[in-house]
Amino acid sequence: MKFSIVNNVITFRSLFMSVTLVVWSGLALCQGEIVLKGATLIDGTGAPPLKNSIIVIDGDRFKRIGSTSKHINISKNARVIDVSGKYIVPGLMDANVHLFRDVSIEFIARYEDRLEELITEGAQIALKHGLTTVFDSWGPLQPLMNVRDRINRGEIPGSRVYVAGNIVGLSGPFGRDFNAVGSWIAPKTFVNRINAIFEENTGPQLSLLSPNELRGEIRKYVNRDIDFLKYAVNGHDCRGCSGFPELLNLSSVLLFTPEAQDVIVDETHKGNITVQTHTSSVVALQQAVNARVDMMQHCAMTGEIPIPDALINQMLETKIFCAVQPRTSKRMKAESENSNLFRRTPKMQNVWHENQIRLMKAGVPLLLATDAGVANPIKTEVEVDQKEFDVEHPEMLGEAHFIWFRAMSQKGMKPMQSIVSATRNIAAAYGKLQDLGTVEKNKLADLVILNKNPLDNIENMRSISMVIKNGEIVDREALPINPILTK
Repeated sequence: MKFSIVNNVITFRSLFMSVTLVVWSGLALCQGEIVLKGATLIDGTGAPPLKNSIIVIDGDRFKRIGSTSKHINISKNARVIDVSGKYIVPGLMDANVHLFRDVSIEFIARYEDRLEELITEGAQIALKHGLTTVFDSWGPLQPLMNVRDRINRGEIPGSRVYVAGNIVGLSGPFGRDFNAVGSWIAPKTFVNRINAIFEENTGPQLSLLSPNELRGEIRKYVNRDIDFLKYAVNGHDCRGCSGFPELLNLSSVLLFTPEAQDVIVDETHKGNITVQTHTSSVVALQQAVNARVDMMQHCAMTGEIPIPDALINQMLETKIFCAVQPRTSKRMKAESENSNLFRRTPKMQNVWHENQIRLMKAGVPLLLATDAGVANPIKTEVEVDQKEFDVEHPEMLGEAHFIWFRAMSQKGMKPMQSIVSATRNIAAAYGKLQDLGTVEKNKLADLVILNKNPLDNIENMRSISMVIKNGEIVDREALPINPILTK
């Protein structure tokens, strides 16, 4: 992923991938009109399931949806697939992934010239496990857009990817928000090159601008062909990686004034895309709600201070979507008992857990969001020694969304609510509901066929029989085509 590479140099690897894509074009297992007959349809709207459904797919869209008990015209050349006894849900979504997420010096130095390959691997792992759409909320913008566009053109298989690039106001990988120590150790030219690929002039310096100056920079970034914009109300600190003492943890620092946030939201909406936030405190959450953003990432994470009832009511009134990153009870126990490793006190864990339950019970529209990426197979010394890192890991792409279902079920979320949170709600939050999120006529034909009923047990979301994206049956066994981190 990090390219000095953004200059499209043709390499042996890119030629290999091009050949692989041609091969892949023969793996799309559908042709013409497809008819799925006999399954129980859970369409993502929250409506009761439709037994003995019939779904007609024409090209990349749902053409007709009904019941086998009623007559539906089917083309003579249609491919009819009997899915009796199975269950259909919309293509799953993840509202927050990072197809490139490692910020260690060794990893980035090793893969700097392979950014697009790693991003592609992540998108294909996501699709293999039923995620037909993912939203990448922090990463190297140009490589992400390049992969996004190749998937959209049908040149390579992969989950549909929407990208934000940098989190506005935060540093690149080797900076105060992610790995400040790395910036002290690695060669300056390397640090500057990598950070520039991520920041694209939207880094920490923006918090120093006047509202008028900020407006111009946000307008430029919105015009970079991003799909949505994410900005940081708080700073970011991953287990003390800023290098600052714990009392100076950047997750407690406010980066933008309310006036500056109004500018960010206004300019983003003028560009006809949605705006979301990174927050980690009650104060930041309140400011984001006041700024009338469209959605908020990890909004249940507020340190040791619970979200006030009045603020939850305000979130409901303003209809702001809330992405949550829950932990299973087993994971919570592991993190609480090893707070020195995870930098999260037991009290913070309990507040996080209770906030999620209160938001759910209040009716705030929640979104499945995991922060997941493809794991670096080279573990740090700490991770090698501590098996706790692997306990029901909530951020491993391909597994994380199933862990999310389990965690929210343990907190009291019903299976139907979980399915809506992973489909319709995410499409609505990102302004994509016209085309995505539910199995309805004229929408893009994304769906997952399951062997077992997810309404009986949300763990049955794992029982994937088939994935269809854009009306094409996915050859799941062929993915990822060119494994690098997962080989």
